[in-house]
Amino acid sequence: MNTNRSNGEPVEETESRANDVVIRAKAVEKTYSSMLPFTRTVEVLDGASLHVERGQIVGIMGENGSGKSTLMGILAGILDHDAGNIQRAGSIGWCPQEPRLYERLTVDETFDLFGTAYGMSDTEITDAREWLTGVLDFERFRDRQIRNLSGGNRQKVNLSVALMHQPDLLLLDEPYTGFDWETFLAF
Repeated sequence: MNTNRSNGEPVEETESRANDVVIRAKAVEKTYSSMLPFTRTVEVLDGASLHVERGQIVGIMGENGSGKSTLMGILAGILDHDAGNIQRAGSIGWCPQEPRLYERLTVDETFDLFGTAYGMSDTEITDAREWLTGVLDFERFRDRQIRNLSGGNRQKVNLSVALMHQPDLLLLDEPYTGFDWETFLAF
């Protein structure tokens, strides 16, 4: 049993743990249907539930097409769900399997765009950019447009913009696709 920090009285374990939950999904459902007649609908998620507490590492496993990426997109708030409930506490970083970056922006402009969207100051953006381009070894490409980067370097930028605001929850969907061995080890 834990104690309340302000008055030292016992606190129920479930109350203490509830404060550490960064995301909770209950009975999430998602069906993809076609706009064309005589085509079938595909039920991707049927009652998916999970909760993740601060500090946990959780893996979502399943065969291809089982809805893992769809669930992560819903958890990140990028996709709508048909039924169920999602509760988020804190900030989320999402690194999708396929980078969702603006092709005509440079790497530096991409950091500026995402950092501004996260509400980061110019100094915080600069610090994050210096740290991540150094750790993932792509600082020499900072002035290149995303469309002129290799697949591996696009994925480095994709991962960087998910990490740059130091989120409370980081959702990774095959984040090291295209990484070379040294980048994989740094990751």
